[in-house]
Parts: sequence; structure tokens; C-alpha cells
Amino acid sequence: MRAKLILASSSIHRRALLERLRVPFTCHSPDIDESIRTDEAASSLVERLARAKALAVMKDYPDALIIGSDEVATVNGQILTKPEGYSGAVRQLRVMSGNLVEFLTCVCLINSRSGQQQLDTVTVEVQFRQLTETEINRYLSWDQPFDCAGSFKSEGAGITLVHRISSDDNTALLGLPLISLQRMLRNEGYNLP
Repeated sequence: MRAKLILASSSIHRRALLERLRVPFTCHSPDIDESIRTDEAASSLVERLARAKALAVMKDYPDALIIGSDEVATVNGQILTKPEGYSGAVRQLRVMSGNLVEFLTCVCLINSRSGQQQLDTVTVEVQFRQLTETEINRYLSWDQPFDCAGSFKSEGAGITLVHRISSDDNTALLGLPLISLQRMLRNEGYNLP
């Protein structure tokens, strides 16, 4: 019998992505501190937060597979997480305008019975075109991406802001890298499809 699958998130985007794998799961939103630590690299940050989200709900599910995921954007060495409201989103999009932005998404799968952890970080490169103030403000009013790393939703009107997207797994840009996750689930006995 397969272990119960728990998504450590309340994100509707992550939930919709996981539904694509056609496996039953439950959502449980963790309460963790997502602050960046001093001198913490982007890759370390997403790995720490993905793991922390999974570990935070593990105690409630002693016989389950727990999925944690986190995403950040980086541009010119600067880490961009979720904006702090509208003005923060404007600032982020100004920084991203005309630049190559890396979105790092980490997925962590923990088997709460065995304690085994699997972790993978996927990078998506997004080349943004030059954005005008009018375009930034119009986009923010359309998509309202205030819960997204870098204030960017590629699944919505955000796609109009870019020149090019490059990745081995386009689902990573949406917050849950399904290619990595399905490999992890296979390691735990899930037959997909």
C-alpha cells in the first residue's frame, strides 16, 4: 500500500500542478519563517525552505510522503522573494526589466516513516524584455502577482513580459518541478502513469 501524499502548501498553483500527476493528495499549509539568513545563497535558501515546509507538517503525518517546495528569483546577484505589496512588486519588475532572471525552485520529498529525504533544485532562466512603467503597472493590475517570487506569473499575463524562457522543466517556474517530483515518487513506489 502506498503512503498518503501530503503537499505542504496552500498554493492553488502547486495544487493544480500536482493534480496533473493524477495521484490523491491532501494539502497542509505549514507555518514557517521564510526570512533570508545573512549571506545565504539563493540555492541554499530554497533548499532550506522546501525542506522546512515538509518537516513542519511531517509531525502530523507519521506514515506519509510529504512534499515541500519553494521558489526564489535572482537577478544580478540579488535574491527576489515575494514582494511586499504593490510598491515592492514595482521595484522587483524594474530590476528584472531587460535582464536575465534565474528562478530557482526546490522540491523536497520526505518519507515520514523512514525519514528518507529527496531534494532537487531546478533553475529556469527568463530573459525579460525592457518594460515601461505603464506595462509594469498594467501587468500588476491584471495578474496581481503579490504571492509570487519576483512578482511574476508566467501562467498569466506575465508571459507578455518575457523574450525567452529556458529550462529542463517548465513546471518549475510555476512552483513545483513535476519532472523531479515524479522521479522522487517513483523512488517511493508510485507507478506514474
